[in-house]
Amino acid sequence: MDVILKPDRQRSLERRHPWIFSGAVGKINGDPSGGEIVTIKSADGKFLAYAGWSPKSQIVGRIWSFNEADTIDAAFLRGRLQASIGRRAALLQSGETNAVRLVHAESDGLPGLIVDQYADVLVVQLLTAGIERWRDGIVDALRELTSCAAIFERSDAEVRELEGLPPRGGALFGPAPAAPIEIQEHGIKYLVDVVSGQKTGFYLDQRENRRRVMDLAKNKKVLNVFCYT
Repeated sequence: MDVILKPDRQRSLERRHPWIFSGAVGKINGDPSGGEIVTIKSADGKFLAYAGWSPKSQIVGRIWSFNEADTIDAAFLRGRLQASIGRRAALLQSGETNAVRLVHAESDGLPGLIVDQYADVLVVQLLTAGIERWRDGIVDALRELTSCAAIFERSDAEVRELEGLPPRGGALFGPAPAAPIEIQEHGIKYLVDVVSGQKTGFYLDQRENRRRVMDLAKNKKVLNVFCYT
């Protein structure tokens, strides 16, 4: 199905912005359902992108690909997951940590998907209609591409309500963690509650800040170090 933008509203996509807001849409050919793949075109009919459709959100389209030759299917998503996981492989292999964000949504070409690894447990968030549509395939691919013992879902963020989706949580593969998971980072051990902790349980994006604090502590430039999740 085609979504035609209003005149001059294609410029953000031409700069590779991954979102389409409802106000930019001029015409819809057909009646796409939530999560369905649509073809985005400019007002003069030029191909712009493929997107996951989300009619209940102000962000009605989230871009899967700007390449007209692509086919958005299970193999496409598996390839994106494989590439994303591969970009973090060196960090895990370094021994510096056993906890890392494997997939960071639009940054990895997988809009609405967060995958965090804590030791041998993956915690996922599926936050958009487009990614929700591929739920089963994503779980299968993650099981294949990683050596995880379990996959736990924490799709309880408010953004799902804006997408017209109910909150979801629980084990998707393997047992739900019965206790906090021990991870290590910069030689420090942390216990992470992935079941009921904030977001997916830990602020993985603050790794470098924690490293700097630890360096300051070692040099006795700070008196106390507080670590929290």
